[in-house]
Amino acid sequence: MDTLTGLLDGPKARGAVLLKTVFDPPWAVRIEDRAPLSVLTMVRGQAWLLPDDGEPALVGPGDVAVVRGPGAYTLADRPDTPVEVTVGPDQRCSTPEGEDLAERLALGVRTWGRPGPGAAVMLSGTYQAPGEIGRLLLGALPAVLVRPAGAADATLIGLLATEVARDEPGQEIVLDRLLDLLLIGVLRAWLAAPGAGAPGWYRAQGDPVVGVALRLLHEEPAYGWTVAELARRAGVSRAALARRFTELVGEPPVAHLTGWRLALAADLLREPDATVGSVARRVGYGSAFALSAAFKRVRGVSPQQYRAGAGAGVPGVPGTVVLG
Repeated sequence: MDTLTGLLDGPKARGAVLLKTVFDPPWAVRIEDRAPLSVLTMVRGQAWLLPDDGEPALVGPGDVAVVRGPGAYTLADRPDTPVEVTVGPDQRCSTPEGEDLAERLALGVRTWGRPGPGAAVMLSGTYQAPGEIGRLLLGALPAVLVRPAGAADATLIGLLATEVARDEPGQEIVLDRLLDLLLIGVLRAWLAAPGAGAPGWYRAQGDPVVGVALRLLHEEPAYGWTVAELARRAGVSRAALARRFTELVGEPPVAHLTGWRLALAADLLREPDATVGSVARRVGYGSAFALSAAFKRVRGVSPQQYRAGAGAGVPGVPGTVVLG
């Protein structure tokens, strides 16, 4: 598969939390659920997205915003509106003082808020575990990514708005797949937009020399690659490949291969039947011990600890990106 397909093959929601939120101004909701990734779009009205660590972004009707966790953020009609609702790690809604608001704000199937004549309507979907998105993708994303309204998204948003309030057999899987499609549309636009901050290894795929080396590393990570072998396949000298690869990708070929292998390992470790030994063989390590040592050196936790949830925090590119 091509690298874009491999990257986007990660998003697979499993029982994602999907909600329709209806609030008449003034309103402000604080999100502290520590979810790895959330997707939101405005059906009516607009909302300010105010990350604790990042630039504010205005999300208008039809815009789609992707927020990478686990950092907290606030959604509000205005940047200075005081917070009236906090959503915690268990998706529990409460006042800032801790009073439970679940019953008071319930409006029906997957719908909550405070309706009124000028109410804003927002759809949101929250991925519950890092393994649903993939380490490769989470590690590349900015903190906030906003895609302006587009024709392709409008169809999906309309369908999601209809389906989110339905309670039919199999509804959970329908909503999961719609959320995945909405996310993938934003990610494709981000990766294709010049200057939007896509990872260096993705941008470098078009280079006639580095692109060849990257495709080899990504498609056959278990192979025992050396810089000399990559250079031979790319038709250049070892020194020329090492210099150009580092310049375009931001790290030497062997360092990139190590990071790629460990990111793949992190994703594979989330598979129920995977063992450290089987994952080690699939990503190019000779033994479970070798993978464990490399994994702990780079990630700070062992593969077993990561599988148990210790690796939930994923570093990524800071900041807010608004696609043109």
